[in-house]
Amino acid sequence: MEGSSKEEEEEGTFTNISLTDDIDDSSRILYPRPKSLLPEMMNADMDAVDAENQVELEEKTRLINQVLELQHTLEDLSARVDAVKEENLKLKSENQVLGQYIENLMSASSVFQTTDTKSKRK
Repeated sequence: MEGSSKEEEEEGTFTNISLTDDIDDSSRILYPRPKSLLPEMMNADMDAVDAENQVELEEKTRLINQVLELQHTLEDLSARVDAVKEENLKLKSENQVLGQYIENLMSASSVFQTTDTKSKRK
């Protein structure tokens, strides 16, 4: 195989390897150029970045949904507090009216009149 020399010339995506000492185009055989691993590694890195971004996006979406749910819960609780405050004021007012009514009944009734206990004992 003394007569065969290997010349590598790059044309496009193929590597030409000469099988004889003659360097005419008819004697060249075109072999596909070996693929570089760099684009595949870059694609794998990009896939990993895309997967990371997807995980981050899902986490952000989950957190946003949780915040929105908590906001709705807070709004509901705030509305409930307002309703309870109104009910409390209404009940206080009713209690004052009832207290005044009971006081008036007690003052009008002789059963609840204060008596001097010292004068009765003597």
